[in-house]
Amino acid sequence: MGKDKQCKLNKQYILKGLGCAGCAAKIERKVNSLEEVEQAVLNFSTSTLIIDLKEENKINHVEKKVKEIVNSIEPHVVVEEKNVQKPVDKEISSDHNHGHKHSHSHTHAHGQEGLDKNNVLMVVAGTIIFIIVSIFKFSNYVELIMYLGSYILIGGDVALRALRNIFKGEIFDENFLMFIATVGAFSIGDFPEAVFVMLFYKVGEAFQDRAVNKSRKSIADLMNIRPEVARIKVENEYKEVSPEEVKIEDVILVKPGEKVPLDGVVLEGESMVNTSNLTGESLPRSVSVGDEILSGFINMNGVLTIKVTKRFSESAVSKILDLVENAGAKKAQTEQFITKFARYYTPIVVFSALALAVIPPIVVPGAEFAYWLKRALIFLVVSCPCALVISVPLGFFAGIGNASKNGILVKGGNYLEALNSVETLVFDKTGTLTEGVFQVTSVVPNTGISEDELVKYVAYAEAYSNHPIASSIRKYYGKEIYKDVISNYEEVSGKGIKVDVMGKRVLAGNDKLMKWQNIVVKEARELGTVVYVAAEGEFLGYIVISDKLKKDSKEALRRLKNIGVKNTIMLTGDNKTVGEGIGRELNLDKVYSELLPGDKVDIFEKEQSNLGKNRRIAFVGDGVNDAPVLTRADIGIAMGGLGSDAAIEAADIVLMTDEPSKVVTAIDISKFTRKIVMQNIIFALGVKFAVLLMGALGIANMWEAVFADVGVALIAIFNSMRILKYKPKVYEKK
Repeated sequence: MGKDKQCKLNKQYILKGLGCAGCAAKIERKVNSLEEVEQAVLNFSTSTLIIDLKEENKINHVEKKVKEIVNSIEPHVVVEEKNVQKPVDKEISSDHNHGHKHSHSHTHAHGQEGLDKNNVLMVVAGTIIFIIVSIFKFSNYVELIMYLGSYILIGGDVALRALRNIFKGEIFDENFLMFIATVGAFSIGDFPEAVFVMLFYKVGEAFQDRAVNKSRKSIADLMNIRPEVARIKVENEYKEVSPEEVKIEDVILVKPGEKVPLDGVVLEGESMVNTSNLTGESLPRSVSVGDEILSGFINMNGVLTIKVTKRFSESAVSKILDLVENAGAKKAQTEQFITKFARYYTPIVVFSALALAVIPPIVVPGAEFAYWLKRALIFLVVSCPCALVISVPLGFFAGIGNASKNGILVKGGNYLEALNSVETLVFDKTGTLTEGVFQVTSVVPNTGISEDELVKYVAYAEAYSNHPIASSIRKYYGKEIYKDVISNYEEVSGKGIKVDVMGKRVLAGNDKLMKWQNIVVKEARELGTVVYVAAEGEFLGYIVISDKLKKDSKEALRRLKNIGVKNTIMLTGDNKTVGEGIGRELNLDKVYSELLPGDKVDIFEKEQSNLGKNRRIAFVGDGVNDAPVLTRADIGIAMGGLGSDAAIEAADIVLMTDEPSKVVTAIDISKFTRKIVMQNIIFALGVKFAVLLMGALGIANMWEAVFADVGVALIAIFNSMRILKYKPKVYEKK
C-alpha cells in the first residue's frame, strides 16, 4: 500500500448545505477534472472539499471554477474557505442551520433537518387535496386537476430541479428518476399512485435528511474536544479570550470542570485530570507543579495555573481534530468501489428500464405499452444508489470517530480498512512492548561481600556515565556519591569501565571486560543486561538490569492471535538472550536481536516479501526512532504518540497511549466497521435487485420501489451509526 503524502499546496472548503451524496460524487469528479488540480476529495461526512493544487498561483482561478461547478450541480450550496480555527462540531453541523435559509433546496439530505417551513406547508396542502380527491367523487376532469395540483404542491421543487438539470446535461440523478417515474404514472392514468409515490418519497427524504444530520452531529459530538475559551493572565487579572489569541509563555488559569485550552506546564496547583477525550483512558491522572499538561484534558478538582508552551494551532487537540477531519481524504477501497459503481449502475438501470418499456410491446404479441411502462417506472425509482453512497463513507467516518474516542488516530479510511487484512505485525521492543525504563532487577554478590557493598562499588564506578543503565544503577543505590574518592576514570569501548574507587582498581562491565582482564566470573542466568564487577582483580558479583514488559503486552499478543493476526515478530538491538527471553514470555513467532537501526528496514522488507496475496504487514514502533520502518510499512502504527510531532508525521495510525492493547482495539474497530459497511452493501443491493426483479416480473408496485430507494437508505444510515456506539471487545470484562 503506497503512502499518501499530503501536498503542500492544499486548500480546504466547507460546502454549506451539501447533503446529497450523489451530488457530492459529481462535484468531486468535476473538480478532479480541472487541469490545475492534482487531487480533490470531497468528504461527504463533514461537507469538506480538500484540494491539492499543482501550482499555488492558480488558487484564485481554481476557487472560481469550484464555485461554478458547485453552483451548476447544487445552486443553493455555499462554498466557504475552511477556517481551521472554527470548532469542529460547528463546522460539521454548520450546514444544518444554513439549509433553512433556502426554500428551494434539494430535498435529498441537504443539511437541513427535513423540509423548510414553506416546503412543509406546500406538502401539507398537497396532501390535504390528495386525501379529499381520494375520498370524494369528482368528475374525471376535476379529479385530474386536483391530482395535478396536489402533485405540484408536493413535488413541484423536484420537477423543477429535474428539468433544470436535464438542460444542463445532468440526468441520472434522483430528481430526474422520480420526475420521469411519476410523470410516467400520470401518462398511463395512475394519478393517485403518481401523487402518493411523490409524497412517500418526500416524507422518506425528510427522514433521511434528519438521519444524515443526526449522524453528522453524533460524529461531531464524539469529537467535541475543542476548548471554547482560555482564561489568560493580563497584569493581575484574568481575561477570557479565544484559544487562538494566546501566545507561548502566556499564563492561563483553568478551573475545575473546564477543558485545558492549550498545551503547557503547570506553574501552580495540583489536580486530577480526565484524559479520556484524547487517550480513551477511563482513569484520571494527577498533575502538579512542573508536570506537562495537554489541551483537551478536563480539569477535575483543583485550580491550575499553566504556562503555555505551544500555540493553539500546534497543540495536541488541534492536531487531533485536524487529523480526524481530514481522514476522509484517504478513502477506503470499498468507498472508491462504491463511488465508481454508483456512476455506472444508475445509467445501466435507466437504459434497462427504457428497454423494458419499449422492447416487449414490439416483440411480444398483445403486450400493452402502458403495462410495460409501469414496470419500467418501478425500475427507475429503484435505481438510485443513495443508500450506498451515503452509508459507506459515513460508516468509515464513524469508525475513525470511534477509534479517536478510544485514543487511536487513524489518518484515513484506507488505513482503517487495511487493518482487516493484517497478516503480520512487527513490533519494536523498547518503549513498545517494554516500558523503555531500565531498572535493577537482581543483585548477586559473590561470597564475602554484601549486596549493599556490591551496589556501592558499581554506583561509584558508573558515577560519570550518561548511559541509561548507569542512571538506573545510581538510582537504585539512592545515596549521595562522593566523587572526590573516584580517580583514573576510563571507559573501555564495547566492554565497560575501569576506575579507581577509594584506592581500589574497580572494573564494571560485560563478560568481555572480565575476560580481557583474565577474571573468572560466575555466569548470570537471569534475563537482562548484566554488569559484572571486580575489584583488585577479584570477582565481586554482578547486577542485572532489565527493561520491564508493559503490563498489557502479554494479553495484547494473545488477543492479536485470537483476532486473526498470523505472525507476530519483534525487532530489537538487545542481545540474543534478552530478545529470545522476551519472545518466549510473549509467545512471539519470531525475534530478531542485536540489530542496528539500518538492519530493521532490511529485516522488515524480507518479512514483507513473505506476505500472502492481498495481505498486509503493519509495524508498531515509538514513532521517533522507527520512522524509516513506519514509512515502509503498509500500515505504520506509532505507539504513545500523544503530542509527538515525529510520530504523527511518520505513522498512518497513532496510538495516543503506550498500551500495546490499543493495536487490538484498532483492529477490532476496523473489523466491526467493515462488517457494518458490508451489511449495508449486501442489504442495499439485495433489496434493490429483488425489487428490480419483482418489478420486471410485474410483482412489485411503486410503494415497494420507493422503499427500495429511501427506506433502504434510511436503514443503512442508522446501521452505520451503530459503529459510533460500538464498544471494542478489549474493554469487555472477562
